[in-house]
Amino acid sequence: MAVAMKGFHPLKISVVKMNKPFISLCPEVTRAHALTLMDWLEDERVTCYLSDSRHVSRSIEQAIDRTQLPILTHLFNQGGRFFMAYDRHDAPVGFVRLIKTGSNCEIVLVIGDSDKWGRNLGARTIREGMKLAFLDMRAKKLIAKIHPDNTRSVKAFLRSGFVLESETPTLKSFSMAAGRYLQLLREGTVGDSTRIYITEIDKARLESLIALEQGPTVVELEHELERAIVVKPQQVAGNVVTMNSRALVQLDDEEIEVALVYPEDADSNAGRHSVYSDIGAAILGYQEGDAIDWRISDRTRRIEIRKVLYQPEAAGHFHL
Repeated sequence: MAVAMKGFHPLKISVVKMNKPFISLCPEVTRAHALTLMDWLEDERVTCYLSDSRHVSRSIEQAIDRTQLPILTHLFNQGGRFFMAYDRHDAPVGFVRLIKTGSNCEIVLVIGDSDKWGRNLGARTIREGMKLAFLDMRAKKLIAKIHPDNTRSVKAFLRSGFVLESETPTLKSFSMAAGRYLQLLREGTVGDSTRIYITEIDKARLESLIALEQGPTVVELEHELERAIVVKPQQVAGNVVTMNSRALVQLDDEEIEVALVYPEDADSNAGRHSVYSDIGAAILGYQEGDAIDWRISDRTRRIEIRKVLYQPEAAGHFHL
């Protein structure tokens, strides 16, 4: 529900937070996307280091010719999983392909919009690809094969924590093991620079809940649980959004009051949002003053935590 706050002064959000590179990966591929991909693959600057650019271009052209359907997702996911990469303005800037063979997975990544080069979108796209490979596809190792002259990609993968596994005059092979990924995630090296906090009790409850669940939101929730700083319930700061908290949140230009609850208590019409929902998974662990970009209902929204109105731990209600 909308909440009017008389005399409430918005918290200032730093410019650094507002300008952080943001990428979301979406599996749905439309006919318009396919045409955009064709344009990218006609740019020699984009394809010069893409070893299978002719094959990719031919596959896309065949997919367009084979069907008049507006959605081509199933065709692009044959032999692997394909994702369009969007920036915070929901504009397509590239794509990611994940090909799993046994327990290993290979990542092919392209930032096709050359106007967006140099903005660290490649590194952010790599991080989103790792999230899917390790937490959704459950790969044991993620591999990237890069031409030695593609210095921009080499640097991006090294900054993301990949290690050089082998090299020839024409190919460098980098890898990331699942254990190393989780370690870097917990250290805050490959995740969002804004750290989040979760109580020991909340983490244990949520881990038991998501153990048997699947889906994009569950992947995001598991990612947040893995990277969170875990604290005792008695030690969590009173301005952190914990489970069963109520918070005043700004969603783009709209102020709403959100209660973060477990799935069985959810009622979005009453403002009680499940931790499995997009907005629920988004705000868990953040504190007053934090601002994040998050994909909600197929578009990117800016979320600001204005004020924590009620937190069980701060009220001494440790049973909630």
